[in-house]
Amino acid sequence: MNNNKPIRVRIAPSPTGLFHIGTARTTLFNYLFAKKNNGKFILRIEDTDKERSEGKYKKDILDNLKWLGLEWDEEYCQSERIAIYEKYLKKLLDSGQAFYCYHTKEELDKEKNKQMANKEAPRHICDGRGASSKGIIRFRCPDKKITFNDLIKGELTFDGNLLGDISIAKDEKTPLYNFAASVDDAEMKMSHIIRGEDHISNTPKQIFILEALGLDCPEYAHLPLTLGPDKTKLSKRHGVVSVTRYRKEGYLPEALVNFIAFLGWHPGNEKEIFSLKELEREFSIERINKSNAIFNINKLDWYNGQYIRKMDLDKLTELCLPYLSQETNFDYAKKVVALEQERLKKLSEIGELTKFFFLDKLDYPKELLIWKKMTLKEVKNNLDILGKALSKIDKFDQNSFQGILMPLAEKHGSGELLWPLRVALTGQKASPGPFEIMEVLGKKKVLKRIEEAMELIEI
Repeated sequence: MNNNKPIRVRIAPSPTGLFHIGTARTTLFNYLFAKKNNGKFILRIEDTDKERSEGKYKKDILDNLKWLGLEWDEEYCQSERIAIYEKYLKKLLDSGQAFYCYHTKEELDKEKNKQMANKEAPRHICDGRGASSKGIIRFRCPDKKITFNDLIKGELTFDGNLLGDISIAKDEKTPLYNFAASVDDAEMKMSHIIRGEDHISNTPKQIFILEALGLDCPEYAHLPLTLGPDKTKLSKRHGVVSVTRYRKEGYLPEALVNFIAFLGWHPGNEKEIFSLKELEREFSIERINKSNAIFNINKLDWYNGQYIRKMDLDKLTELCLPYLSQETNFDYAKKVVALEQERLKKLSEIGELTKFFFLDKLDYPKELLIWKKMTLKEVKNNLDILGKALSKIDKFDQNSFQGILMPLAEKHGSGELLWPLRVALTGQKASPGPFEIMEVLGKKKVLKRIEEAMELIEI
């Protein structure tokens, strides 16, 4: 690394779809590298594809970067830089290093299919370089080998002759990816390009373009891919799509950042929980693995659960409110959320787990009230005992429940007494403890639900 050169890195998403979790990881690694080295983190929106680029996708990118806490230092849009690309295209055309190619798509497809049938790497070498004044603009890659040192992969060598004549622009006002990215990286004085290894094949093309233009080349680091559990490329099949989806499901930004930081990077010790500030201090390219990372949703759930446990209850309640079954006052919601804070893996679970707190009447089969070999008559009798005991309690809290109900449980059987109580209160098999639930529901609602359970048995 050239320690004298100011560190400048970029993330360059295209606004042609929602901000993907894989792009988020690349963004994070660039951001952390910049922060660790007192550098600049640049956001460049690559929106030259006019047909597919949409404003809503740009907004999605910006919103999610801010949500993750990955603030950028400078922002650019390629659509606002067309005049710059024109200038450099003209330079290549005037020098003869770029030219118009007259071959049609049909001709190129036929050539490609033939090469693939012969097990050759697809490439196009135009037989009429400079003979046309219209068509796609191509760049003639030099007939030489090029070697560069990838900061993760090590030394890599490519043969320019195997690349052929690469397309760099549809016309003088419509640059294509490799050309626009090369020009921007030089113009914006990028020191390092940190991106996925699926871009390795683009690197020699971009280096050749920069050399032809007499521009400086940055250093390159290609990240290992992130794969699904089946070790195939991450896709919708794995249930993994956009950052927005994770937000809607109730994953916390701190948890998502912590999780994706460990997709290919490791601090060198056993510590797993890192704040963004801690990651900024600890991150280094040297600790990025060369092997592909595996996206494990269970690990993300674990991270999210860890951050939920640590969160201030007021803040957690505020975040949970949109997921609760219905509108409720904050204090009541806070009591409900407190019961589930230790069990939650993501905020969206709170609605289903706690819906019984917000229903006027529960709906469940009376058979659910039965504990093991009890009869419904025995269940009703125990519910009656519970109702009478609870109705006499003035201070409706867990200490009172403990003092009055536990002696009854010893007499009638813990499961025989407390199982029907749990079901009567929740209509569910699994829930927090009945004493905790009663304290939140309050005396009036508890007695009403016990009475309704007894009535259900009579139906």
